[in-house]
Amino acid sequence: QVQLVESGGGLVQPGGSLRLSCAASGSISKINVMAWYRQAPGKQRELVAIITSGGSTHYEDSVKGRFTISRDNAKNTVSLQMDSLKPEDTAVYYCNTAPPVSAFWGQGTQVTVSS
Repeated sequence: QVQLVESGGGLVQPGGSLRLSCAASGSISKINVMAWYRQAPGKQRELVAIITSGGSTHYEDSVKGRFTISRDNAKNTVSLQMDSLKPEDTAVYYCNTAPPVSAFWGQGTQVTVSS
């Protein structure tokens, strides 16, 4: 069973950038769709971005043009480059498959955008 570990979060000022990484304990090459999700305080977890095994991507409207998802099947990693960050991007970010597998949820990584 694959375990996913997220890292790279932190405190950043509005307009800043962060790069999140998700390391899988096993191979992700046969997983068609990998995704990043986030959960802000008091809100439900939401899908942020997906990437297929072929490299096709899709983004939630509020992050289009600011976030970029990528995957490296050889290294079993999925990344999320986040630019032009806004306070409303503050959340705990998680990676998982899409649709998500409950057993794959990790601890997430906290992203806080504040001046």
